[in-house]
Order: sequence, then C-alpha cells, then structure tokens
Amino acid sequence: MASRRAYFTRDGVRLSYVDFGGDDDAPLLIALHGRSGSARNFAPLAQKLRPDWRVIALDQRGHGWSDHGEDRSREAFIADAAVLIRYLNRGPVMLLGHSLGGVNAYQLAARHPDLVRALIIEDIGCRFGEPAPEESWPLRWDTLDQFLAFMQTTPIGMDRLLLDSLVEYEDGWGFRFSDEWYKPVRAALTGDWSDDWAAIRCPILLLHGSKSWAVTREEIDRMVALNPRTELTVFKECGHTPHDEQPDAFATRLKAFLLRHAGPQEIA
Repeated sequence: MASRRAYFTRDGVRLSYVDFGGDDDAPLLIALHGRSGSARNFAPLAQKLRPDWRVIALDQRGHGWSDHGEDRSREAFIADAAVLIRYLNRGPVMLLGHSLGGVNAYQLAARHPDLVRALIIEDIGCRFGEPAPEESWPLRWDTLDQFLAFMQTTPIGMDRLLLDSLVEYEDGWGFRFSDEWYKPVRAALTGDWSDDWAAIRCPILLLHGSKSWAVTREEIDRMVALNPRTELTVFKECGHTPHDEQPDAFATRLKAFLLRHAGPQEIA
C-alpha cells in the first residue's frame, strides 16, 4: 500500500507529512520523529500496524521536506503538530513521539487536551540541562564512502534514523537537517517540563530502552510516579530507538495499548 507525501502551511512555514496509507475509516496514529529524523522513520512501524491503524507522520520544522523556519521555540513545534491534527480533522488522535518529538507530543497533550486521546512517548525525559558543546558535522560529502567513513567516527554510528534524511544535492551528499539550525532548538529545550507531564489527563504509554543514552532509568521512574496515568515498558538490551532496534516487540506493545484506548467510536 503506497504512502503519499502532502503539505500544509502554518504562519508561512510549509510543513510536510507522510500518510502511510490504509483504510480511510481506520483509527489514526500521528507520529513525531526525533532530532535529525524525519517522517520516514516510522515507515517500518506503519507497515506493522496496517490495516488496523493508519499512521501519519510529520516532518517537523527543520527536518525532512518541511521548511526550516525562523521560529525555533517550544511553542512553534507544539503549534505545528496541533495544526496538523486540526488540518486532518480527525481528532482527538493517538499521538506518538520519539525523543525531541516525544517532548513536543507530551507538551501538546498537556496544553491541548482536546486533541489527544492517548499518548505514546518513546525514550525521553522531562528535565534538560544546558546543551554541551558540539562539533558541527560537515554539510556535504563528495561520496557515500566518505559519508560512511565519517559516520563510523561518531558515537551514534549508522543509525537508520539518520539515513532516512540523507539525500543527494548538486554539490554532494547531505542531510535534510542542519546542526547549526538545530542549536537554538536545543537551547529552547533546556528546562524542567515536569509540570506539563503531570498535567496530562489522557492515558500514557512510556517506552524506554534500558541502554539509552538520552534518558536515565531514574528519570523514567520519576515520570511514572509523577503521573499515575503512565504505563511503563522497558526494552532490555535496547538503546534510544526501540522502534528500530526491537521493531516486533515495539509494535506488539503499541498495538495492545492502542486497542485498549482508541475508543469505541474508532474501533467500530
């Protein structure tokens, strides 16, 4: 079943999303990717959820085929996702967010409770310190061999999350995102967003990789205690991207949660 790319505009910023297809009356799952990712990160998951669920994933601003935009505030990311849900006219929806997309998802659920029926958050916390200094990656590589050699020198290696954003430009290979553009995004993330997490009133599924570099188990347990609507699943021997690293187990756990919380009018 073919996916299709579509666009909408908010405050002059053109935003892209991918509809992974399915029955028009299938219940909807909206997905928000992490930093340096794109909507296509969720293609394998969408295949596992069809035909029972229809997955639509947003290229968040500065990523994928969406415009970068000047506004890189927390509010901008939240508003983009909220407008997508209203644009699709299918709310309240099930909402999945990974990493940066997870923060965007739970803040949207806290601030726009009418738009979210249930929430799935993958491997991210609520408290973020000042960002550590980072070296910017090259904008272009002349060959794929150069790209592969460079990636082997980085801590994240060949994560397929990044490969979904790799394209060929006229002057070489590069990503659909920019580290320089992202720096103010990370700066705006600094803070404690626990009040948002505690304010969520819909069911929450919190998913964590036991070997994650992005969030500690201590923080995950604190979030569970902070909001009693939270169900926790920990994927053993797994890092920051359970949906890629353990796709079958991830999809099975997600399906069970979705089925319980979709609501009778969407299951019928």
